[in-house]
Amino acid sequence: MEELEIVGYYPGVIGKIVELHARYYHENWGFDISFETQVARELGEFMEKFVPGRDGLWVAKYGAEFAGSVAIDGSPGPDEGARLRWFIVEPNLQWRGIGTRLLREAMAFCRKAGHRRVFLWTFRGLDAARRLYEREGFRLSEEHLIEKWGGRIVEQRFEWTMM
Repeated sequence: MEELEIVGYYPGVIGKIVELHARYYHENWGFDISFETQVARELGEFMEKFVPGRDGLWVAKYGAEFAGSVAIDGSPGPDEGARLRWFIVEPNLQWRGIGTRLLREAMAFCRKAGHRRVFLWTFRGLDAARRLYEREGFRLSEEHLIEKWGGRIVEQRFEWTMM
């Protein structure tokens, strides 16, 4: 059995995160180039403005293979809360606990960093991810229909509040 390792940034990983998002969401949801360019732009901006202790990036490696990622963007501040972003697991490596481990790492960081509120944006249909969010204490707070990335989706906002 391969060994799961959670690491931080390493050269080339930004491209891997963007590529996985572009491939997965195009193949499974029909998202167009506007999605890939948005992920690339926003992830690049996040990494340029990264502040250790406020922000976090976790990358899963399964053996030597890139397996997934998650990030916490603490820049929105305490009123809005930190934002959980770029949470994804390589499809051929799903159902091995990688997503659970990534999400737990991110939420442990939030508690330690003092992020009392965390939110994320996703969309209806990503049921496995939703189960992980809800298991960690996130609750659906908003949803609405949008036309974006070449299609129509029901965008959802989930929120977590430290007790």
